Amino acid sequence: MTLTQRARKIAIKGHSLIQLLFSTLAAFFGVQSDQNRHRDFQSHSPIPYIIMGIILAIGLVIGLIVIVNLVLT
Repeated sequence: MTLTQRARKIAIKGHSLIQLLFSTLAAFFGVQSDQNRHRDFQSHSPIPYIIMGIILAIGLVIGLIVIVNLVLT
């Protein structure tokens, strides 16, 4: 079982992937509500949040590179 498959299995047991995405995005921008933060910290494993954070960080970097290249051309 790959790391991504394990993260999906853990995410499905704890929270849906949409909740995971929104929680990670809210944490990225620092607008996480206290209720959601408590829900997230009651999760049994931080692995899905770490993986989603890495994916979003890579997406942010790629997005910035694309925008800069579009502006410079």
